[in-house]
Amino acid sequence: MEHGCGSSSSKSPEKIEERKVNMEPKISALVVEDNNLTRLLHKLMLERLNVEVKTVANGKAAVDLYHAGSCFDVIFMDSEMPIMDGARATKELRAMGVKSMIVGVADDVSERNKFMASGLDQCFLKPLSRGLFEAILQKVKKDN
Repeated sequence: MEHGCGSSSSKSPEKIEERKVNMEPKISALVVEDNNLTRLLHKLMLERLNVEVKTVANGKAAVDLYHAGSCFDVIFMDSEMPIMDGARATKELRAMGVKSMIVGVADDVSERNKFMASGLDQCFLKPLSRGLFEAILQKVKKDN
C-alpha cells in the first residue's frame, strides 16, 4: 500500500488534469508586527486576498522561523519592535541568504531611509491599504 501524495486509480485522468489547472498556488506571507491590532488587520486583509499568512510579534521570532526551515514568498516587517527590530532582523535574514521580498512597514518617514538600508525591497508607511497589498502581491506573483 502506498502512502503520501498521489492519485487514486478511481479518478479519471481528465478530472485530475482539470483540478491541476484550476489550482493556483497560494502566496505565503509572514507578518512581523508587535502591535496586536495592526498585526490582526494586516493578517485579515491578506487572508481576504487568498494569502496564506503566519504572524509573529518581533524580528527575532521571524529569524527563528527561517532558522527552523520556514520559508515565505513575502515578509511584511515592522520597523520598531521589542527584542529585535525590523532593520536588524532584515539584516540577519539577508545574511542567511533569504531571497524573499521583504517589505518594510514604518511609522514615519524619518526611519524609512535607515530601514531601507538594512536590505528591504520596499518600505511603506502604516497602515497598509488593501490596494497596496494587492500591488505588492502582484509583484510577488510576477517575480516568482
